[in-house]
Amino acid sequence: MRITRARALGTCFGVRDAIDAALSSSISTDLTIVGQLVHNPQTVQKLHEAGVQMVDSIDDEIQTRNVMITAHGAPASLKQKLSDRGHIVYDATCPLVLRVHQAIRRLVAEGWHPVVIGQPDHVEVRGIVGDLDEYTVISSVDDLTQLEGRSRVGIVCQTTHRIRQAKEILEQIGHRFPTMEVEFIDTVCKPTKDRQEAVEELSLQVDVMIVVGGANSSNTLKLLKVCQENGITAHHIESQAQLEPEWFASADHVGITAGTSTPHEVIDQIHARLIQISKSGDLASE
Repeated sequence: MRITRARALGTCFGVRDAIDAALSSSISTDLTIVGQLVHNPQTVQKLHEAGVQMVDSIDDEIQTRNVMITAHGAPASLKQKLSDRGHIVYDATCPLVLRVHQAIRRLVAEGWHPVVIGQPDHVEVRGIVGDLDEYTVISSVDDLTQLEGRSRVGIVCQTTHRIRQAKEILEQIGHRFPTMEVEFIDTVCKPTKDRQEAVEELSLQVDVMIVVGGANSSNTLKLLKVCQENGITAHHIESQAQLEPEWFASADHVGITAGTSTPHEVIDQIHARLIQISKSGDLASE
């Protein structure tokens, strides 16, 4: 059985920088993170072990002086509330998420109705639209009825959205609303695009794909979706303990991909476990 890792996979720079900041010895023992810093269980455990506290929202009790905004970002109004309460606010928002915030503010200032292509209940999207008076979130072409009556729309994307789906939505907007003026800013981040393109390539070469990432990781679920659309058997796992030997009974070639919140050490553990599972004893890996 051969094992191949996707050419782009695992932790991106925005996630890495956020984790490093939270684990800094100067703040970690007196730090509360609002929400999950990243959607990865191993990283969350590591933060707990370092003494970092976590709450779901600013409405929960926060006992530490230092408070951190997650890599997914938050509205400016939320950061201001924390500051007004006397907390020192550390902003770990990924720079590519901040770019989305800046883009949508510009669109609003120029008079466009702001539209976000993404998941309405995702923390990143809530952060993008949190300070807007009005907005529309589109998750699929089924939501396009929300744009009826609009003459000028300015569109951005959740950074982890599938660019292919975003382009399909834009195409449908053109068909359904031919007189609508549209300004589109592609804010899907490059690490996300790289991982989506890499899994697209690899999933067409293997018998089975292992998709590694948190159960609630948006970008990981989209990697899984790519595999499924290509008709490849794919298994979404968070750790090597979830690998089942029977998945590979008839597999000659197994691929590994991982979301942008997945540490490379977790990927290494899964790769090593796959080697153990291989029945041939003559494993080639890349």
